[in-house]
Amino acid sequence: MPSSSVSTDGCRTRFAAGVVHRIAILILVTLSWKLSIQPEQQACSAEKFRGANIIVIFADDLGYGDLGCYGSPTIRTPHLDQMAREGLRFTDFYSAAEVCTPSRAALLTGRYPIRNGMCGPRRVLFPNSKGGLPTREVTIADALRDQGYATAHIGKWHLGIHAGSRPLDQGFEHSFGLPYSNDMDARADLPKGSTGSPTPPEDGWNVPLLRDGKIVEQPTDQTTLTRRYTDEAVKFIAEKKDRPFFLYFAHTFPHVPLFASPAFKGKSRAGIYGDAVEELDGSVGRVLAALRHEGIAESTFVFFTSDNGPWLIMGNQGGSAGLLRDGKGSTWEGGMRVPGIAWWPGRIQPGVTNDRTSAMDLFATALALGGAPFPQDTTIDGRDLSPLLLHGQSLPDVPFFYYRGDKLAACRIGDWKAHFFTQTGYGQPKPDIHEPPLLFHLGVDASEKRNVAADHPDVIARIQAAVQAHQSGVVPGEPQLD
Repeated sequence: MPSSSVSTDGCRTRFAAGVVHRIAILILVTLSWKLSIQPEQQACSAEKFRGANIIVIFADDLGYGDLGCYGSPTIRTPHLDQMAREGLRFTDFYSAAEVCTPSRAALLTGRYPIRNGMCGPRRVLFPNSKGGLPTREVTIADALRDQGYATAHIGKWHLGIHAGSRPLDQGFEHSFGLPYSNDMDARADLPKGSTGSPTPPEDGWNVPLLRDGKIVEQPTDQTTLTRRYTDEAVKFIAEKKDRPFFLYFAHTFPHVPLFASPAFKGKSRAGIYGDAVEELDGSVGRVLAALRHEGIAESTFVFFTSDNGPWLIMGNQGGSAGLLRDGKGSTWEGGMRVPGIAWWPGRIQPGVTNDRTSAMDLFATALALGGAPFPQDTTIDGRDLSPLLLHGQSLPDVPFFYYRGDKLAACRIGDWKAHFFTQTGYGQPKPDIHEPPLLFHLGVDASEKRNVAADHPDVIARIQAAVQAHQSGVVPGEPQLD
């Protein structure tokens, strides 16, 4: 027994020594391999683990039919058309609200505006509104800044002018732009109709231009606004190219009053509206060119969309929703279905998708791409689009709810959309209540002309059940727009 015991211990000792020897060789080989990597290979390896840069470009009142790649026959948008060819174009992308303040709140928080009080009878924030985006809300900028991202807001804000709701209070390290819409702070003696005029007075509005909360110009020279926004964006990209960054680039135009720089004014067949959109397109081209110039296009996710549909009551200065019904201010398709283009060279394969998606999804997507955890104890309504964007996987269908102010007006499930009440964007004092709801199949009737509710009571019942389940989980936030 003793000899046997000695023999077994010896085997164990030799086995352990052999394992240690092999591990030592493996470590030496690994270290030698790592030391032999070329500098550019090391950079590539590091890039793999770095969060993607994220840019959201947000137009104001741009209609579904206002870009070449969405069918405009008169407005030239070569840069956005190229972005669409190189990226993924969405046919069924939605803003989360019918007007700008709530749609912006929804994009940055991933939540229906009813949850944080950023909607109501006044519809948007005005300079005399007492509230703004609540400090407790977690924005994309908040979440990504905690992950080491540089964050910047450029352009229109319209989420509050009071302490706690301003850009620098909501996760942005830098801000440059207007505090609200460019038609606010109008001159007292401004002639009636000036806002929607094709030749608005350049000194008609006293809206300030702010840099990090401080006024740098008042009134703002709106004829140079798009160019100056773009200069700021290109500068930010150059300065932050060596670290992950999030840029929220929210254009002022084509919201009225409309202005364009001398390089674009009078150049479009579509008048001053077309001029403004074509200059916006040129801005997008400069941003994408800057990413390529700095060598970071392949590590940057860019998404272009609009805050709501076109302001049709502005006539020729109001844009087009294409074949969609109505426009800004309404929950018909033209009010909330907007262009959506995703671009990321080498990662997003070119194509077109009809998956139903929304601006709220950009919150979840940005956090996923940036490696940021989701906020705790907070309902997030948006979904991570990464499976669709990066792998071409269709997303499971979920109900989408159309709010007009703080009232739920319609719901879409699959291609079916039910309207519980309808109201034109502007000019209709009271809504039309529908009992039973109107029902449209958006696949064959995107213009919402043929109500087929009588033929599909089962679909109506399914949508009503989804609405009931949604509303049972919604706790309205304290109203902010009063």
